[in-house]
Amino acid sequence: MFDIEDYNYELPPDLIAQIPASRRDHARLLVVDRAEKSLSHSHFFDLPMLLRPGDLLVINDTRVVPARLLGRKESGGSVEILVLEHQVSTDEDASTRSCLLKSSKPPRRGSLLFFDSGVSGKVEEVCGGGLVRITFMGELSIDSLMEKQGFVPLPPYIKRGKKGPSQLDRERYQTVFSDKKGAVAAPTAGLHFTRDLIGKLKKAGIEIAPLTLHVGYGTFRPVRTRDIRGHELGEESYLIRPETAQSISRTREKGGRVVAVGTTVVRALETAAGEDGSVLSGEGRTGLLVTPGFSFSVVDALITNFHLPKSSLLFLVSAFAGLELVRDAYALAVHEGYRFYSYGDAMLIQ
Repeated sequence: MFDIEDYNYELPPDLIAQIPASRRDHARLLVVDRAEKSLSHSHFFDLPMLLRPGDLLVINDTRVVPARLLGRKESGGSVEILVLEHQVSTDEDASTRSCLLKSSKPPRRGSLLFFDSGVSGKVEEVCGGGLVRITFMGELSIDSLMEKQGFVPLPPYIKRGKKGPSQLDRERYQTVFSDKKGAVAAPTAGLHFTRDLIGKLKKAGIEIAPLTLHVGYGTFRPVRTRDIRGHELGEESYLIRPETAQSISRTREKGGRVVAVGTTVVRALETAAGEDGSVLSGEGRTGLLVTPGFSFSVVDALITNFHLPKSSLLFLVSAFAGLELVRDAYALAVHEGYRFYSYGDAMLIQ
């Protein structure tokens, strides 16, 4: 269960969702019962009937930054960057950021890059694997440039061609909860919620509480170790408010379940778990890698999308539901034509 090949599976390319469902909550939902080891089909709008009164949904309210910028090198060649840092403290130079850079030739330290609106950048450090540190200069700050000219950083398996992300992507690659800017990717399990569905959940006696975890590049970094326990995630910042920690405590006292909406929520809650299973409020950073054998202290149920083969996200889901049951679930999803990845369908594991 620790060999990377245990997390490989075959996926027909036509099952990789290229556009979201016509309505957010009309995505299909594969319900996984861990106790019965059973699988059943539903839709996301059925969630109020699938959960129990007294359950607590914990969601991630991070907001994706339009952090993908197109520019050119001194030679005139094209360059593309993804700005990875968005939570720069006031005592740091906010003009220097870690970025992922893609161009025809590897960047060199000291080279200059040019962007729209008179903004330029100097490569201060080359870190390997496409990672660089760039100091940005110009009349506009890098944050203003991203808001003005940046593209939503869609995953590479969503194909948009030369035109790039559409207006639909700018809307639908954000959750309805999105509020705190800082992510380079959406917490995709939350993409299926609508305001109407939230109202129905509350009427059914199901509460909702937010936390913030800014999804970083490390979550999607390819696993290059044979033994998955040797993989390292980059750290991501999170914030758990006192009200959310209190809601979790009340839910557990009353016998309700804590339902994590997405793997980011799982990692934040389990990182902040006290010895008694309570959740400590406050800010922190987490590089928690969850693999089979992990002891979950807080999360009782999980809503999650279908993840890429050999990914750390799939490790976490397998740790929660069991590797064999997850294999069965994915095989069934492929057979039944479920839509995979960010814009795809979802699972409820309980």
